[in-house]
Amino acid sequence: MAKKKNITGQQIVSWFMDYTLEHDREPASVYKFCKEYNMEESSFYEHFGSFDAVKSSIFSTFFDHTLELLHKDEMYNDANARNQLLSFYYTFFEVLTANRSYVMLVLQNKKRIPDHLKMLHKLRESFISYVNGLDIKTLDIDQEQVQKLQRKAISEGAWGQLLFTLKFWLDDRSSGFEKTDILIEKSVNSSFDVLEATPLQSLVDLGKFIFKEKMAMS
Repeated sequence: MAKKKNITGQQIVSWFMDYTLEHDREPASVYKFCKEYNMEESSFYEHFGSFDAVKSSIFSTFFDHTLELLHKDEMYNDANARNQLLSFYYTFFEVLTANRSYVMLVLQNKKRIPDHLKMLHKLRESFISYVNGLDIKTLDIDQEQVQKLQRKAISEGAWGQLLFTLKFWLDDRSSGFEKTDILIEKSVNSSFDVLEATPLQSLVDLGKFIFKEKMAMS
């Protein structure tokens, strides 16, 4: 039988997910995987350098699909940062739910945490870039280094929050994963409430005033 030609990266991803679900493990080798789906090894390597790259691409694809869905919604495009991030979470976990069997299989083994982080590294890069692009208000401190630290703290904190929510969702047995929805609402809103706290900004303003006056008197 002639080998399949013009193989796309999406086909490889789909076959990889199907194989993993049907066998409860990933293929033993690229050679055996290609033989299973009747394609040349060179076709695989045109798109991916390893199975690790395929697995990382899968979660990145979930992210990309989430953004595609969001940007079709005019209400999302007109929303503020808080509601955009809430919409992202709800939509992202809907996408994960549609692929829950695969996600559960590859992420449930707690002994393979380093492998999980490697698998999620492209998702991390995309998500942090997404958060940095949101119009999230930071404390008004007129120092570039402090501003950068604030942005980094926000993006890294958001990534940690996403990982925590992912772990919660994996363990969630409530109908329709309603407990995960509640967690999303409370955690995202709490984060923005802290960032937007007027008393905290007032303390910063006071500190800036005192610092400025001390510099003027020295």
